[in-house]
Amino acid sequence: MSFLTNNLIQTAVYWGSPTSDGYGSFTFDAPLEINVRWEDRTQLFIDRTGAESKSLAVVYLGQDVDIGGWLFLGELADIDSGLTDTPHLVPDAREIRGFKKIPSLDAEIFHRKIWL
Repeated sequence: MSFLTNNLIQTAVYWGSPTSDGYGSFTFDAPLEINVRWEDRTQLFIDRTGAESKSLAVVYLGQDVDIGGWLFLGELADIDSGLTDTPHLVPDAREIRGFKKIPSLDAEIFHRKIWL
């Protein structure tokens, strides 16, 4: 364990594996709770198209996530059960627009950072 992963003490709900439904929307895997460190702050980052973008939040986590997935700071119990399949309708849920995975010097631990 590292300093960062030991300090992932907040809970977030993650919807991953965004797949186009062929009609302009996406379907996602079932939501799951993950441990994070969420910082509401603006930061510039390079998005998947190579353009400079501005984030609304920076989140540190201990697992890989998908760009295009969604994240909500809170627990599954905080979400209306009718919205668990549609993260874009969950108030305060945000799309993952950037992802960075950085290995430790010995490459045994990875630190992950995402931009929302």
